[in-house]
Amino acid sequence: MKESKQTAVGRRGKKPRKGSRRVSHRRQNLVITSLFSLSLSMAIFSSLQNLRRSLSSSLLRKLKHGHHQAAVTGPRQFTTCEGSRPSIVHKRSLDILHDPWFNKGTAFSMTERDRLDLRGLLPPNVMTPQQQIDRFMVDLKRLEMNARDGPSDTNALAKWRILNRLHDRNETMYYKVLVDNIEEYAPIVYTPTVGLVCQNYSGLFRRPRGMYFSAADRGEMMPMVYNWPADQVDMIVVTDGSRILGLGDLGVQGIGIAIGKLDLYVAAAGINPHRVLPVMIDVGTNNEKLLKDPLYLGLQEHRLDGEDYLSVIDEFMEAVFTRWPNVIVQFEDFQSKWALKLLQRYRSTYRMFNDDVQGTAGVAIAGLLGAVRAQGKPMIDFPKQKIVVAGAGSAGIGVVNAARKTMARVLGNNESAFESAKSQFWLVDAKGLITDERADIDPDALPFARKSRELRQGLREGSPLVEVVKKVNPDVLLGLSAVGGLFSKEVLEALKDSSSTRPAIFAMSNPTKNAECTPEEAFSILGEHVIFASGSPFHDVNLGDGKIGRCNQGNNMYLFPGIGLGTLLSGARVISDGMLQAAAECLAAYMKEEEVLQGIIYPSISSIRDITKEVAAAVVREAVAEDLAEGYRDMDPRELQKLTKEETLEYVQNNMWNPVYPTLVYRQD
Repeated sequence: MKESKQTAVGRRGKKPRKGSRRVSHRRQNLVITSLFSLSLSMAIFSSLQNLRRSLSSSLLRKLKHGHHQAAVTGPRQFTTCEGSRPSIVHKRSLDILHDPWFNKGTAFSMTERDRLDLRGLLPPNVMTPQQQIDRFMVDLKRLEMNARDGPSDTNALAKWRILNRLHDRNETMYYKVLVDNIEEYAPIVYTPTVGLVCQNYSGLFRRPRGMYFSAADRGEMMPMVYNWPADQVDMIVVTDGSRILGLGDLGVQGIGIAIGKLDLYVAAAGINPHRVLPVMIDVGTNNEKLLKDPLYLGLQEHRLDGEDYLSVIDEFMEAVFTRWPNVIVQFEDFQSKWALKLLQRYRSTYRMFNDDVQGTAGVAIAGLLGAVRAQGKPMIDFPKQKIVVAGAGSAGIGVVNAARKTMARVLGNNESAFESAKSQFWLVDAKGLITDERADIDPDALPFARKSRELRQGLREGSPLVEVVKKVNPDVLLGLSAVGGLFSKEVLEALKDSSSTRPAIFAMSNPTKNAECTPEEAFSILGEHVIFASGSPFHDVNLGDGKIGRCNQGNNMYLFPGIGLGTLLSGARVISDGMLQAAAECLAAYMKEEEVLQGIIYPSISSIRDITKEVAAAVVREAVAEDLAEGYRDMDPRELQKLTKEETLEYVQNNMWNPVYPTLVYRQD
């Protein structure tokens, strides 16, 4: 028995010493703990690697060097939000080449051609963006001379067709051409050619651009906005086509003006073209020619009016701000009866403005202040200017309201100043001078109706324009009538007796054929000292003996891109009168004193991007001053408040999109 026990013990090994079993358990626990820690570390490392890949390089630098950077003093730096960053695309092959947002044509690198399955779909030679533009410009110059679709096709319309085809196939290159040649092509994509485009849009339509909401879509607009592919929209330009430039009711064809305006938002303000949306609200048309045209693309029924009309616009506004709460909506070319009403209806609730009312007013104010400088007078004399305004529509009323507020600010910005300022305006419409005797007077024009009992010099209700000019001897003759040639030889002759040594003529109506007079007519009758500005572009006038009559283009494009960009970058929830006033005063101050004394009161269109940057920065600063700014992206309101004037300009510059090809990276859905 004893031997048997020993044998058994020998097979099992030595008998464990006391406590050795507890040591074994601790070792096992230690091994398990180590393995778990290693697994956890590997999981954390993998997560950090994934996080690192997902973070932007700029944020990594901030995390890595944040403590060091905080200790360094120097000028504040800003991240370029609209710089060249890789773009994620969910398409390849021919789908990329057919997408104007991402197509680069022959500029795709060999690496991108392999990555995006483009090898063999393009000519083998990789072109630089500049080579592409050079080829296009050579072709454009040749086609400008030869391209015609018929006897009615003008040279300007031929240019528009060629540019539009480029827009259809390569959006980046289109905007590069526009930015680099803005002075030459702004009149093609915008006024005056855009008016001709709108008149002929049903025949020119090839590819849809923008969205169309109609009276037939009532109750369906909320789901409709989700048909637009962009998840972020910064800027919408919307029209109902009821008053396109000075051409009247063009119905659904008015979409052309919204497209043209947004082209300038991209080219002048650097709004990302992927985040703009032209919109047409089709509520019918009262244009009998269009109602009978079998080729017309819109609703062939008379326009909605009253509450039915308002319900459509209300539904549209609710829909777009529900999907894109931070979007800015610019109302464009709404007829006078609705323009001011819609502005007052929405401006305190939504980020919106009306360019015809507020943009035109701002540009006119800048010109009026420039005219005072050109006359060699101080700004304190602006409230003394006598101004005859031809045109009492939404634009005309907008201008006199803004000018009255500016005069009141100069005089002390009190109620007495505001009341006295209105006496400096004489408002004339198609029926003549507007007085308080006018039956059914427009409520918006009523504050500027002259009191009959106070009229002197033989003026009366309905006095014609030429008689008003003769009796008032104004410093400024301002035209917003949309009546071409309204400033006739007799009217211009009457202005010779102006109380000013340098009277100013603003023939602001668009397009060119609707200008109240031409610069040649003005300078030939009034001589070299007249100050001339127009809405559409004209050439300077050679007066002989080495003298030049300067023609200024008082175009809204000086202001509306900067107003939109400044509102976007400030994060202001509404667009205040103060922000608009800041934009106008910034434009007025842009010109140097020696230029103004030569009669140059508006800058060259070639400087539009720099002008827009300055205007946008002024709008941002005013939004901050009025405590309206809520910030944009990583720039919160507190940071905006700390920015100096120079830093604000840098902030704006860094957030302006530039037309350069981004690197494309494919990601499968």
